[in-house]
Amino acid sequence: MTEKKLISRMRAAIRRKNYSIRTEKAYIQWVVRFVKFHHFKHPATMNEKHVQDFLNQLALKLNMAAATQNQALNALVFLYREVLKNPLIDNMELVWSKKPKRLPLVASRDEVQTVLKNMLGTPHLVVALLYGCGMRLLEALRLRIKDVDFRRKQIIIRDGKGAKDRVTMLPFALREDLELQVEQVTIQHKQDLKAGLGRVYLPPALLRKYPNAARELGWQYLFPAAHYSIDPHSGKRQRHHIHETSIRKEVTRARRKTKIVKNIGCHTFRHSFATHLLENGYDIRTVQQLLGHKNLNTTMIYTHVLNRGTMAVKSPLDNNTS
Repeated sequence: MTEKKLISRMRAAIRRKNYSIRTEKAYIQWVVRFVKFHHFKHPATMNEKHVQDFLNQLALKLNMAAATQNQALNALVFLYREVLKNPLIDNMELVWSKKPKRLPLVASRDEVQTVLKNMLGTPHLVVALLYGCGMRLLEALRLRIKDVDFRRKQIIIRDGKGAKDRVTMLPFALREDLELQVEQVTIQHKQDLKAGLGRVYLPPALLRKYPNAARELGWQYLFPAAHYSIDPHSGKRQRHHIHETSIRKEVTRARRKTKIVKNIGCHTFRHSFATHLLENGYDIRTVQQLLGHKNLNTTMIYTHVLNRGTMAVKSPLDNNTS
């Protein structure tokens, strides 16, 4: 099996599992790096020792982050299990990078509103959803028309991190803007259909079950791209959602127009959502559910950045001042 054939089989196996295009690119890049590290030996001729040596040098020599090293491991586990049909053993002796324990960057309520006031149009609405619902950026951009339920006043976030669905609130303050966004997408979609277009990406399994769903309004992205593009999986000309880079750039631009020194980014609004809910007295289990955290310990980190201070303890210095 040549290297090109191996990559083709790897790509086919990833697509059978309906993994995202981002995961596909990342996994293939790691397999290529693994092969290059071992002087282009074929993975079928290598074993766990070779995998250990590759992963350990990521930590010991390249000082890569724990998350990066873990992604490389996942890629190689997938290669040996799904492509080479020779699963790796579970007890490899790996040297893991230390995972830094950092507190999330949280913006104050005033800082959130200041940044939002410096944003317009679609970027403003997307970022307002990040703060108003606690979404991740890609979760917001991947919303479909049918995921916004105005009657129930809720938004369904599908296929979030960990391939999980969850429900969050539909902020009253965004209702009119969201209704207008749906109207604009509806008009655009009708024009696309008249032009013989109107397709949107759907998972292959869903498309096989509902062949016409890709042209239905409900499946269209809530935040569609301005232009059509070629889907890398199917090769079909479809309208994707807007690219996350454009939103990140707008957040940076808006923050730089202010006097805010914090390096506020898109994910800051999700952190701020969680922290401000806890400040308002909401139960941490409720916040965990809204964020889609599997482990409560992940949500607990927000208790360390509340305005009332660590564990609500008063500094002894304040006892000596009046």
